[in-house]
Parts: sequence; C-alpha cells; structure tokens
Amino acid sequence: MSGLEIRELECFLALAEELHFGRAGERLYVSPSRVSQLLAALERRVGGCLVRRSSRRVELTPLGEELLTRLRPSYEAVRAAVAETAAAAGGVGARLRLGFQGTADVRLTAAVGAFAAAHPGCATELVEIPFADPFGAVREGAVDAAVVLLPVAEGDLVLGPVFSRQRQTVAVSVRHPLAARASVGAAELDGVPLVTAAAPAPAYWRAAHAAPAAPGPAVATLQEGLTLAAAGRAGMLLCRATAAYHRRADVVFVPVDGLPDSALGLVWQRGGETGAVREFARMVAGRD
Repeated sequence: MSGLEIRELECFLALAEELHFGRAGERLYVSPSRVSQLLAALERRVGGCLVRRSSRRVELTPLGEELLTRLRPSYEAVRAAVAETAAAAGGVGARLRLGFQGTADVRLTAAVGAFAAAHPGCATELVEIPFADPFGAVREGAVDAAVVLLPVAEGDLVLGPVFSRQRQTVAVSVRHPLAARASVGAAELDGVPLVTAAAPAPAYWRAAHAAPAAPGPAVATLQEGLTLAAAGRAGMLLCRATAAYHRRADVVFVPVDGLPDSALGLVWQRGGETGAVREFARMVAGRD
C-alpha cells in the first residue's frame, strides 16, 4: 500500500457522496476523466471494484460501501487533527482565505479590516466564489471559510454567524412591466420566470433563490443572471446590497414584499475550524 495518494481517497469520498462523475469532478475541480483515473488507481491498490458504472447510474459495490464506512471517520479525524494542530502551533496562523458570493458587502469588508488590524501577521485573502457553487470552495480547501447566501443545510459544514438580513429585490429589464413599480408583492412574481442557480448548487438552495415562481434559466454566475434580466428573459432575486453594487442602466431592482429577508452566513468545514476562522467569526458576529 506504499505511495497511497490522499487525492485518490478524496476522489472516492466525493464520488461516494455524489454518485456522479461530473459532479464529483466539479467538487474536486478536476475533469470526470481525472475522477475515473483516480478511482481506477485506488481500485488497483485495494484489488477490487469499488464502484459500478452504467449509462444511467453510479453505485457503490459492497466493497466500496465497506471502504466508505471505514474511511469517512478516519479522513475527518485527519482533517480535524491537522486543523487543530495548526491552530495550536500558530494561533491565527499566517493566512486566512475567505470566499464570498457576489459582493463583499460593508459588514464583510469591515470585519476583514478589523481582523487585519488585530492580526497584522496574518495575510487575509478574499476570493469570489461562483454563484452556482456556494459550498465547493470550502469543501475542497480552496478557502478556509466562505460568506454565502442562506439557506445552509450541509452536514459536513458548520454555519457560523448569520448577518446582513435584508429585504429582497427582483432584477428585471427596464422594459419589463414591473420596472416602473415602487415595489411588488411576492404573489406577483408567479408569472415571472426567475433565474435559478445551476448545479452543483444543492436543489434546496436553488429553490430558495428562485421561489415562488417557476424556475427560469439556470446560470453559473451572477453576471449571467443579470444579463438574462437585462435581456428581458427572466428576473433575478437579489439582496439589496448586491443590487446596489450591481446597478446598471438596463436593469431595475424592484423591492419585493412578502418574501423572507435574504441573509448571509459564514461557513467552514466541520472539524476544520482554525484559530483564524474562529477569530474572524467572532469579529463578524460582533459587528452589530
């Protein structure tokens, strides 16, 4: 078993959860063919088939189920041990990578400034994450934590401080019948196709940002959604801060009555809370 690659194990775990080579590849930021290569390498190591593939479905073999049962808690323990050791060794550490969706609002940038002032030895990086993949960068370790739109119902992630609760707006073309309105009721959106996030965003998260209307076109980025709104092909729900930041001549942002407020939350990997993440979460929570 010499030369065992951690990437092979991560690939297997992602595939076991997604049961889809494309989605597993998206989580790992690799191609489906690379997922196949890593899985094949692991299967050669264990000497048996871990996954059955057909044109319609992917499923674990009994051997794969056994490996998953044994591997998952060990892998989580390793990740937690590394994170806890790093926190104990260096306090907040030398770097904090923060992901954000759409817009780094005033609350977030103020917290980043306060964190940098309190911990000048820790370099803080802000990374925009895709609208359609709110949790992928955290899962794959591309960022230490991320500020994402709620809801969050991910068993492998921790939801920390929730903040920036704001009234929602709907982005529509300046030519749309609703564009001249001071506000609209949620029921009035039933006839408006609303942009929805493409995969790999979870279904519950996609639905929350397209309700109550029937889903409209699926997009990967915020700019794609705004472009469709400007073209009159769909509307797009946005919080007020994001709407204010992305004002443009061909789109009107109309406040919506009767929808739950949008909210942001800080998330990180379960078992992956570092000293820097813990300190930043405290600063975000304390800025009311």
